[in-house]
Amino acid sequence: MVSLSRLCRHLAAPPWRLRAAFPPPVLSAIEAAIRAGETRHLGEIRFVVEGVLSLGALWRGQTARARALEVFSLLRVWDTEHNNGVLIYLLLADRDVEIVADRGINLRVGEAEWECLCRVMEAHFRAGEFERGVLEAVASIAAHCERHYPFQGENPNELPDRPALL
Repeated sequence: MVSLSRLCRHLAAPPWRLRAAFPPPVLSAIEAAIRAGETRHLGEIRFVVEGVLSLGALWRGQTARARALEVFSLLRVWDTEHNNGVLIYLLLADRDVEIVADRGINLRVGEAEWECLCRVMEAHFRAGEFERGVLEAVASIAAHCERHYPFQGENPNELPDRPALL
């Protein structure tokens, strides 16, 4: 069951809040950072922001982590040749960040590293620094991908670089 405060946060969140936090220039900067990073490694990074959860999801008590796993599957982030897709998921109403990494890269970069990166992003978001938080995370993930999956000749772009707003 959902807490009253969480229910209120989601129901009271105005639809424009998502666009205010991530206006087109910020989305373009994030896309450019993902694209630039992916020229140096074989990893695939997706960034997704969801404003609020549906009433049904809230009622079921769906966590940001559970929703991130669902989005990871829906967007087929797992469907990369080297199993090295990484999803950065932000549930804006909760200011909760989740990173879901495919099994290939998750074996090389542990959960503790992903959790640390999430906490850093959340701190930036609390300060209203949405662009900075995401760009730092993309750079950090790109560095991990570059270390474990360096560019080797052919480098197809398997997933869209454009951030998704849900």
